[in-house]
Amino acid sequence: MTGPSKAEGSEHPAPPLFEHLRRLPLGTHVALETPDHRRLEGWLLPPEVLSSPGVVKLKLASGYNVGVRIEPGTTFQVIPGPPFGEPSLEVPSEAASREDRPSKASPGTVAILTTGGTIASRIDYVTGGVHPVHDARNLESLYPGIGAGGPLEVRNVAEILSEDMTPEVWTRLAQEVVEEFQRGVRGIVVAMGTDTLAYTSAALAFQLRDLPGPVVVVGAQRSIDRPSSDGVENIIGAVRVAREADLGEVVVVMHAGPSDAQLAIHRGTRVRKMHSTRRDAFRTLNERPLGRLDAHGIHWEGPHRPRHAGPARAELGFGDAALLVWVHPGLSPSIAESCSGVARGVLLAGTGMGHVSTAHLPWIRRASERGVVVAMATQCLEGEVDPFVYSRGRELLQAGVAYLGDMSPETGYVKLLWALGRSSNGVVVREHLLREVAGEFAPNRAMLLQEHPPASGGPS
Repeated sequence: MTGPSKAEGSEHPAPPLFEHLRRLPLGTHVALETPDHRRLEGWLLPPEVLSSPGVVKLKLASGYNVGVRIEPGTTFQVIPGPPFGEPSLEVPSEAASREDRPSKASPGTVAILTTGGTIASRIDYVTGGVHPVHDARNLESLYPGIGAGGPLEVRNVAEILSEDMTPEVWTRLAQEVVEEFQRGVRGIVVAMGTDTLAYTSAALAFQLRDLPGPVVVVGAQRSIDRPSSDGVENIIGAVRVAREADLGEVVVVMHAGPSDAQLAIHRGTRVRKMHSTRRDAFRTLNERPLGRLDAHGIHWEGPHRPRHAGPARAELGFGDAALLVWVHPGLSPSIAESCSGVARGVLLAGTGMGHVSTAHLPWIRRASERGVVVAMATQCLEGEVDPFVYSRGRELLQAGVAYLGDMSPETGYVKLLWALGRSSNGVVVREHLLREVAGEFAPNRAMLLQEHPPASGGPS
């Protein structure tokens, strides 16, 4: 069976049987018997780049993939039958362009905009490649029944991994959303990878206005080839919310728990990824989700924005030269000041209720005096920043720091970028940062922040 990976040239050279297996067509159904008489049956998959010499990769009938080390004395047989995997579907070489779209969408259409990621990709076990879907037929082959409620249109906006997301793609997505609503779609689903999903949902929420339907951001924690995949329920649920909900804002739809029974509907500016692998990795911060979706329908649990009469519009674009600084013991004030020297805005993820070491106060004051917008969020998983409990908070407030309540560092950073895109004047940027835009503040928090303006901080 599999053991620790070893580099090429290790003490486990590939045996002759391994070389024979490697020459078989990918997808061949084989049965292996180890020297201790354990039998493993599955389909040959492409080897991993970092696999040890002599390890073959099999897809089991359960759907899981395993690596098997071919030890001396291992035997195998080929099991007759077709290779694993369905025949490749015809995939256009490029996604449909804007010009290819009909000027009007069919009644009840849901548009699915994809940027890459697990949820909008299919795995080709013959080549080992991962391919983005380009049309509704491809998507329905992955998720049977997704189009049962009405027409779907699929359009690729980008083909990137979640960690490669950029503000430029956020702007492109928002522009596509507006154009799709202008064509008369009922709702929109944005399918992407989960690692930066919370940043993207916040970015769309800050840009989009007067939405005549839901914009539902969705992803999958586990790939479609795994029995434990969450992708099927997530994307079918996202389409259902986009089609059925009386909702005019950006939300995230993902598993509400480890089972498939219920999905949570999170406000796009209030959600955070809390676990690297769990199906229910996403949580609404400090309050309940907006609602939940199960077999019986959509159940709202909090106030939400209904569909707007439209037309949809967007305040497109983000500024640059912003910095997210995670405050920690030993953080060098000189390094922090050096980095902030080229920034127009700094978001501090402070300790506790929004604190930094006293050693950082001088550079924060200097940054504020030259017009850099400095804001504060908490690095804690729950709770909020408050400058009025401890003296350090009051010192930071007097130094020009804007406190952002219970806004997450991710949302605060995205809003800072958005605010920097609205003005080059630091005072105006700060006003945008503290003004309620898309439900990013807890109730009454925006009013409290504006009632206690800082003592310093001039225009840039």
